[in-house]
Amino acid sequence: MAEEKANELFRLYKESGDIRVRNEIAEKYLYIADILAKKFVGRGVEYDDLKQIASYALLRGIDRFDPDLGMQFTTFITPTITGEIKNYFRDKARVIKLPRRLSEISAAVKKYSAEYEAEKGVKPKVKQIAEALSLTEEDVVKSLETGGVLSLDKVGASEDGESDGSLYTLLSDGEDKYENFELKETLLAEMRDFSDTEKALVKYRYVDELSQSETAKRLGVSQMFVSRMERKILLKLKERLQGLV
Repeated sequence: MAEEKANELFRLYKESGDIRVRNEIAEKYLYIADILAKKFVGRGVEYDDLKQIASYALLRGIDRFDPDLGMQFTTFITPTITGEIKNYFRDKARVIKLPRRLSEISAAVKKYSAEYEAEKGVKPKVKQIAEALSLTEEDVVKSLETGGVLSLDKVGASEDGESDGSLYTLLSDGEDKYENFELKETLLAEMRDFSDTEKALVKYRYVDELSQSETAKRLGVSQMFVSRMERKILLKLKERLQGLV
């Protein structure tokens, strides 16, 4: 499909929301979903399931793509579909390999959080959960990340109880990291004046997805230092991107 003709279809779909136009675009690019699905065959998931995941990611990518950004759709959609498939494998692995202790912590955190919210009307902060259950903040965060008890948006809460937001939110529209190209570029621009340590922390925590303790080891600092710096980074980015999220 010629790029200009493709962009015309994307503009038409963006203006009209006509599902028939979206389906026409999808048919033209379905081969990309097929190719990427085949790359992950042999890892314990059937091809048909992978194709379904890739096809769904393709449709969502079509909904999000803006032809006026100056990027070809093939360039945009390839990492989008790949990321969706990788997320599926990661989530599947977490379900299968979730350690017993972490599973028990997750259940305890879920129970405490529900009771706290029912009584106070607000969700508890990580520090409050850790103190109440005699856990480390790192254990609580891990249980939140794997158990889905609380949104990671709440992990960066400030001392006054207000949520500082989450890089998972700032980097995307809440469904898939890095799928919103325009917002990602804006975020990277806002990080240009960050120190090398701040940039490294963001990379370790939100790109490499390391825990706070693992990040602390990489940076040669304490876990508390990482926790405090992460809060400051989240607050700084929230203030700068207030109009975008």
